[in-house]
Amino acid sequence: MNWRLVDSDLIAPAMASAVDEAILLSRAEGAVPDTLHLYRRSCPTISLGHFERMAECVDLEAARRSGVALVRRMSGGSAIYTDPDQIVYAVVVGQGSVPESPQETFRLLCQGVIAGLRGLGVEAEFKPINDVLVRGRKISGSAQVRRHGVVLQHGTLIVRADHDRMLSVLRSKRTRDEMTSLAEEVAELPSMYDIKAALVAGFASVLGVEMVPGALTEAERRRAETLARATYDDPAHTRLY
Repeated sequence: MNWRLVDSDLIAPAMASAVDEAILLSRAEGAVPDTLHLYRRSCPTISLGHFERMAECVDLEAARRSGVALVRRMSGGSAIYTDPDQIVYAVVVGQGSVPESPQETFRLLCQGVIAGLRGLGVEAEFKPINDVLVRGRKISGSAQVRRHGVVLQHGTLIVRADHDRMLSVLRSKRTRDEMTSLAEEVAELPSMYDIKAALVAGFASVLGVEMVPGALTEAERRRAETLARATYDDPAHTRLY
């Protein structure tokens, strides 16, 4: 079975969220195949879970001082900090192709990250609900949403970590010692290209599919531009709760 691989690489925070939603909607319409979308946010960003109260999870003054952007994603879960040194994956797949249970879907799809890390010489494990750990420390987290018969699961892989900035802008109980990065786990850090290639191979192996490089359709690009402008770039949407 063939899946589409879309690599947006560096992309603005609002557009990244808009593209994920545009792919989900196009998949729901049957206009595109199941898709793995890879990207890096082009600037330091806090991605808010859809239902989170912004003031409760973000130090807004610290974020302003540090030049950290905010965006509210369509999936739930907790606020996360990302920057160009983290790779974000989004799996967009018909609901019938993954377990009915969200928890079991997290378990399945996080195996793609684990397999990718193994290809880079790093052993990792899944920790419910939605984390991947290396030596007991978090290197990847994920979030999920199900709409229109389609599952979207997206998550991060921390390649290098700006722990000080991350901990200064998030009102989180997580400590520095609970997190790690790929740079801390390997003797020589591979290129972003090689890391993404390992992730692609990991997902392909776990899902039993072939990842075929592709691009967004013109309809997806137009839809993403509209969603970015009308929703994800709108301060009112970011301040929703």
